[in-house]
Amino acid sequence: MAIRRSTDVSPPRTTLPTAPARPTNTTPAATTPAAWGTPTAAPTSGFASGVPTSAQAKLAELRSLMTGHTDRKEEARILDLFKGASVGDLNGLLGGMSAKELHELVSDIDDRLIGPDNKTAFLSLLSKDRVGELTVDSRAKLVQALQHGGTDGLEEKAITSVFVATKGENLTQLKNAIDGGGDYHDLQQLVFHDIDSKDLQKQLLTHFKNEAPAKSARVKVLSDIDDTFYANWKDDRYPKKTIYPGVRALYAELDRGAGRTDPLGDLMFLSARPYDRAGVSEHMTREMMDKNGVTKSTVLSGDFAHLIGNESIANKKFDNWQQVNQLYPEYGSVFLGDSGQGDAIFGARAAAAQGGDMRAVFIHNVTHLDDAAKADFAQKGVFVFDTYVGAATEAFKRGLIDKQGLGRVMEDAQHDFKGITFSSSEEQAARKAELERDLAAARAVS
Repeated sequence: MAIRRSTDVSPPRTTLPTAPARPTNTTPAATTPAAWGTPTAAPTSGFASGVPTSAQAKLAELRSLMTGHTDRKEEARILDLFKGASVGDLNGLLGGMSAKELHELVSDIDDRLIGPDNKTAFLSLLSKDRVGELTVDSRAKLVQALQHGGTDGLEEKAITSVFVATKGENLTQLKNAIDGGGDYHDLQQLVFHDIDSKDLQKQLLTHFKNEAPAKSARVKVLSDIDDTFYANWKDDRYPKKTIYPGVRALYAELDRGAGRTDPLGDLMFLSARPYDRAGVSEHMTREMMDKNGVTKSTVLSGDFAHLIGNESIANKKFDNWQQVNQLYPEYGSVFLGDSGQGDAIFGARAAAAQGGDMRAVFIHNVTHLDDAAKADFAQKGVFVFDTYVGAATEAFKRGLIDKQGLGRVMEDAQHDFKGITFSSSEEQAARKAELERDLAAARAVS
């Protein structure tokens, strides 16, 4: 079907990102270092690093065959290249192509009214006959290539076959690789929007549930954007567009987990902003995040039907969260939101949901909630905080981050705070007092 997001697909991550740098706290238009590492696109010409020499010649021939119109003879030769390739060369062929190139290759190969059905044969070769020989990265590349643009019934079956052939921890890695592709073609988009067949969708979700490793400490870190990542709606305590001190560091520490055992890449933004079919809105959101040091994340959009009203916004976020649970049954969740737009409603519902495994809900106090209101939310499983050091301290108490992680959030929050230009000295003094109070509390528990 024609999908609601469209852009070139980057290959899945193959190396773990580094710890986040501390970019200067400025407006989202400022350029900052890529803190979590940006996936590097494979070249459309030349050869990717690590491609065996024997595969390079096959890649060169393959690209030559793809030039211009591809006839039956050329399609047959393409099939022979993949059929006859060794395991190393097979993965070298896929690894040496960008996902966009592989998509173009699949599009060039046709099924004909009176045979031969070369596209069917090619997809069957990769998704069934030789799928067991493909690395996780190669499987992800194939899925991303098929997901790009429209997905017909044949491609949906091939995508399903690749996932069903992948089990256990490898399946977790494959799902994360799809979400880590660097664009809008994420796993939620694939399963709940691109695949039209309800039977195939059910098959995938059942497979995800059956093959999920036992739950562990790892979590998907879910976050709102406006007034949670930066001041942009109801928060009058900070200059507009200010990135909150310590928020990037807390994202990274929650993503990493206590003991630093979980690779980064589990951050998801639950935005109330409605998506558009061309993906412009999500692209702008990702671009803003990238420029401000958050480059490893997935964006799950809202819709126009749930745009107005706190209850409606909360309902859409709850629906998105339930889908995340179906996609990643091996993960728990934590949520960061704010007190301005439905997040506390969603958080309380999620915290109370049976089997949802929402391990913590953190709500940024941007509407001047008093102690009584904070206590009331706490009874509902919602922790209200004033600074991200305060949130990190609570996360440390719950075992979600370790002592070193708490220290990094404290350090980054102080660094970020120094870069903020407040409109008045009184405003600056009030925010500094909040930060100093929470820093003292953090030192007391660590």
